[in-house]
Amino acid sequence: MAVTEQRHPTDELVRLGQEAFDRTVRSRLQPEDDGKFVAIDVDSEDYEIDLDDYAAIKRLLARCPAAQVLLLRAGQKGTCRFGLHR
Repeated sequence: MAVTEQRHPTDELVRLGQEAFDRTVRSRLQPEDDGKFVAIDVDSEDYEIDLDDYAAIKRLLARCPAAQVLLLRAGQKGTCRFGLHR
């Protein structure tokens, strides 16, 4: 995976990612997605869902190499990862 420069401060990345999740992803989730990882590009609101966090991020970065990724877990509050990915 490519390393992208973090363009947003961490608190802004989390806020933008949560807003994008609420606006774009939440309504599209199915019951079988509960517990899966959601990698979301906070700028474009493109996303990938997978049981494997690395797989979700890898697919998202393959489509959006400059993505600013926030990783959330569907159906669970408090699970997020952010920052640069190698």
